[in-house]
Amino acid sequence: MIEQPGKKKMLLFSGSSNVDLANKVASHLGTVLSKIETKEFASGEIYVRLGESVRGGDCFVMQSHSGDLNKTIMEQLLIVDALKRASAKRITAVLPFYPYSRQDKKALPREPISARLIGDLFMAAGVDRLVSIDLHTQQIQGFIDRPFDHLTALPLFVDYFKSKFDEPISIISPDAGGVKRATTFAKHMEAYVGFVHKKRDPKLHNEVKSFTVIGEVEDRHAILIDDIIDTGGTIAAASRILKERGAKSVNVVSTHALFSEGSVEKLKDAPIDKFIVTDTLQLNGNADKIGNVEVLSVSGIIANALTSIFTDDSVSALFMGENVL
Repeated sequence: MIEQPGKKKMLLFSGSSNVDLANKVASHLGTVLSKIETKEFASGEIYVRLGESVRGGDCFVMQSHSGDLNKTIMEQLLIVDALKRASAKRITAVLPFYPYSRQDKKALPREPISARLIGDLFMAAGVDRLVSIDLHTQQIQGFIDRPFDHLTALPLFVDYFKSKFDEPISIISPDAGGVKRATTFAKHMEAYVGFVHKKRDPKLHNEVKSFTVIGEVEDRHAILIDDIIDTGGTIAAASRILKERGAKSVNVVSTHALFSEGSVEKLKDAPIDKFIVTDTLQLNGNADKIGNVEVLSVSGIIANALTSIFTDDSVSALFMGENVL
């Protein structure tokens, strides 16, 4: 717990998913996680009880959402409800990875807009503010009528690659929608920008029909940048066509590493030198099977943002405005 004498106190809580990241954030803040008891009944219901007084506190609730994400969502909502009923002054939900973010619009008739529903659930539970990292699309912020801070892991990737190659570099987005993200990255790397045009069937999820590379990659180091690696089909196919077009090397950068079922078969033999990902999600065993995965921590980025929120300073100033992609 961090206290400002006579003013306010900051408390950081964590759900059961990715406690390692929450502990790293607490360490950056110079504190420890606040006490909380969680357990699951035989019926599958989740029980939550706060282990200390939160009255008048500025409370932050961290939870990463992957694996059994419906359970982790419910657990975070229950923690928020407990804080609200215990008279917390302000409640901020920290979702390093925003669940259901790819369902942000209707691609076919009679579909839900699930990303909007997630925001509604957190608002109904009593959240005053949301924090997330590298949203799939910025329009998700517009689903929420309360403050929503969007952070980015881009500075971590820039630092990692800044002096890595002597030869020319091309930053490649695996789809047209990520070109702005790739352009921002390329600006810091003095690199060319390109993208892979992919044709999808909207009725078939996680399946791409064809690819075309737009941009210069021959005799250059190609860095594929995306917000999410899921089954890996798009990344694997994109890496192959980049190599066919003469790329010297192919590295993959992604903030959220899901590595879902089937990803090992698609990625293990792909011509990818290294995957650079972050710890917004707890890596599963598939990352070890793929083998060439390096993890950078977003804990410092989150800690700085939470400090700015607590002290009522600008969050965007931390990123020089580049968290708006």
